[in-house]
Amino acid sequence: MKIAIVEDHRIIRNGLELYFKSIPDFNCDIAVESVEDFLKCIVNSPEIDVVLLDINLPGMTGIEGIHHIKHQYPNISIIMLTIYKDEKHVFDALKAGADGYLLKNTPLKTIKKGLLQILEEGAPISPLVAKKVINFFNPQKRNKKNGFEELTAREIEVLHAMSEGLAAKNIADKLFVSIDTVRFHTKNIYKKLQVNSKLGAVKKYLIR
Repeated sequence: MKIAIVEDHRIIRNGLELYFKSIPDFNCDIAVESVEDFLKCIVNSPEIDVVLLDINLPGMTGIEGIHHIKHQYPNISIIMLTIYKDEKHVFDALKAGADGYLLKNTPLKTIKKGLLQILEEGAPISPLVAKKVINFFNPQKRNKKNGFEELTAREIEVLHAMSEGLAAKNIADKLFVSIDTVRFHTKNIYKKLQVNSKLGAVKKYLIR
């Protein structure tokens, strides 16, 4: 299996590179700190099977990089390897086209297993991330803590839009409601979550 590593932390990058170079049937000729560097290197080594891709990178972010890599090399699989475990980063990466999502505290042997899963059309996802994905699609579980059990379905939609950085007018346009309706829901969200600002509500939403 030919893999590439895009990770700006030198020690982590070197550790991953050394590990996979020591395993038979694995080849790692590209280990770089940015998506831009990866796109330059892959021109000379186009037959990459899987990319281990960080999110917080110099220049283009990993999530932005997914679009570029998939557009130019649609057969390459991408596994995010990151510290971010909040729903926004997880869903942004998966919506962009990531094929897996592993946290950086994942043991090397488990990362290796995840790479092999890709060959079998699997989707390697860290257990904590998988739980968040499941809870997101299960309203009863999603809302049962930190005051979320009191939020209505519409209030959750407004709160999710807030977490995407949308202003009230943009939220209204997205949800096809008036801006006054958004403000009404926002006041209820603040009251139920016991916060007094958009930032406070979003923080509580992302860490729940």
